[in-house]
Amino acid sequence: MFRTTVIPRFGDFDGLKHANNISIAIWFEQARTPIFRIFTPDLDLSYENWKLIMARTEYEYVGEMFLGPDVEIITYISRIGNSSFVVTQEAWQDDRKGAIGRSTIVHYDFINKTSVPLPDEIRKELEKHFKEEEQNK
Repeated sequence: MFRTTVIPRFGDFDGLKHANNISIAIWFEQARTPIFRIFTPDLDLSYENWKLIMARTEYEYVGEMFLGPDVEIITYISRIGNSSFVVTQEAWQDDRKGAIGRSTIVHYDFINKTSVPLPDEIRKELEKHFKEEEQNK
């Protein structure tokens, strides 16, 4: 599991003083960087070296977040398949959950345009950050 602290910017909030939906997506993207480093430690974005493609993202807004307090993003792996995995993220502010994000990411060969099975060493690293997602009640 990874923890990332985000310092919200004034522009991350709308006229109702709530965190803008797109800002939350950007916070989650920022907090996925440690996952990306498992596959590409130097984050080389060249076509030949990047190994991941985003297949799906979804966001669930479960509470309000406001300008002021920092936001903690908790990131973990909630599913590992043959060539894909799900990253689940939670945004917390003042000990209250404000949003949940899920991203399905595929291990991908951009040159041959096909998914590729996760190598054993990568799978083991992902398993270190595995946590079953708690179901909201």
